[in-house]
Formats: sequence, C-alpha cells, structure tokens
Amino acid sequence: MTNSDRKAIGVFDSGVGGLTVLKALRRAMPHRDFLYLGDTARVPYGRKPPAMVREFAREITAFLELRGAEAIVVACNTATAVALPDLQREYKLPIWGVIDPGVEAAVRATKSGRVGVIGTKGTIRSAAYQKRLEALGMTVWARECPLFVHLVEEDLADSPEAELVARHYLADMPAIDTLILGCTHYPVLAPMLTRVLGPGIRLVESATVAAEYVRVTLGEDPRSPEGRITHFVTGDPIAYEHTAAVIGGVEGEIVALPITDLKCAVAV
Repeated sequence: MTNSDRKAIGVFDSGVGGLTVLKALRRAMPHRDFLYLGDTARVPYGRKPPAMVREFAREITAFLELRGAEAIVVACNTATAVALPDLQREYKLPIWGVIDPGVEAAVRATKSGRVGVIGTKGTIRSAAYQKRLEALGMTVWARECPLFVHLVEEDLADSPEAELVARHYLADMPAIDTLILGCTHYPVLAPMLTRVLGPGIRLVESATVAAEYVRVTLGEDPRSPEGRITHFVTGDPIAYEHTAAVIGGVEGEIVALPITDLKCAVAV
C-alpha cells in the first residue's frame, strides 16, 4: 500500500449507507479527492459488540491514512457512537463522526425541544444521541429500527412492506416535532416516513452539516480539477455496485479490498 499522489478525504461505513454522506461531501467540495471504504464483508455493524466495531474502525482508519487520507469522516452512526473518541485520541489526522452534526441539525430544526431518534441497535443502545440531546435540554425519544437497513438495500424503501414496518416501529412515538434519521441508510426512507408521520414532523440527517464541518476545516480550491473517488470494498464489488445504485449510484473506481490488507494496516 502506497500513498496516492494527492491528499484525499477518507470516508468509511459498514456498507453503502455512508454514500449519502459522501454525496453531501461531494456537493460541498467537488474539487476534493475522496477514498470511500465500504466494509461490506463485515456488515452490519449495528448488531456487533462495541469492541469489535472499534477494532474494525481502527483498521479502516489506518488503511485510509496509508492510502493518503489527510482527514477521515466516519460515515457510520454505530462506528461514530462506539469508536470515534478512540480514533480521535489514537490518530493525529482530523476525524469527524456523524452524530454531533445530526444533533446540531435537530437542535436547529426543533421548535418544541421534543426530538426523536431512530437508528440501529448499536447506535440507540449507545445512547450517544440521547445523551447529547438531553445535555442541550431536549426531551428525547429513541427507537431501534434494525429492519430499515435491509429494506433500503433490497430497494423496498417506499414499499407497502416498509410502511408496515415503520408504523410498527413508530406506533408509540410521543409528541415530537423533529426526528433524527440516525443511520446513513435512513434518508432513503424519508418519503415513506413523511407519509407515515405527516408533515408536522421535521426529518433531519447529519450529512449536510457534517460536510459543512469538513469544508470549513479543510477548505476547497475551485481552481483545482474535479475531484476523484475511489471505492474500496471488502465484500463483492458487483454486489456493492448493485446495492449502491439504490442509494443513488456510484461514481469512480471500485477496488476489491481483502480484509487481510486492513489488518496489516494496523501493524504498519
């Protein structure tokens, strides 16, 4: 593994959901190069033990740094919740997660101070959103919605099946005015969720605010050529490309990445 000739921004997720964050970053910084790593061989992170997710995140961060990343965006709510403090302590390069931007977006949006959060088991059980919101004076309701990721990846986000699952998950939701989509897959569900919840509840996600954090810190040079994207995929690249099409498609080269390369990166 050798450094690329131009510094890039590394972005990683357990699968394709982080592509929603990559899209926002690309909109904010079209002249930047990006390295996206989808750990599809070990997806999902949401049901795995926190210690395992922390080790995966260390391996990926080390790999992206070796490939020339000057900064990292952890585009995974579960990895942000359980691994971000360790990564920021262990690595010298700037590293951002997606939870603080999601909290900021919700605080900007709410009028009543009553906020809901939906996410994977790992994210909700970590209470990362809940603690931050409550510290800011918000009243918080949270719900694990593990089936939503599968519905998105099976291209069923706007289906009757997805609506039935959503009504089940949200049946006991109290009066709130803002709902955080606490998984990077969930923005794809927004049309269906709006239909289920009605127009009185504002749906917010972290991608746009996270991209603004990164742009303000690293800057953008409009005189540079358009940036390049390279996707590293630990699972089947063909399956990755197919599933990513549900999120909105894939720009750039897709490179198959053996898990052993990630484990070796930590040892370098």
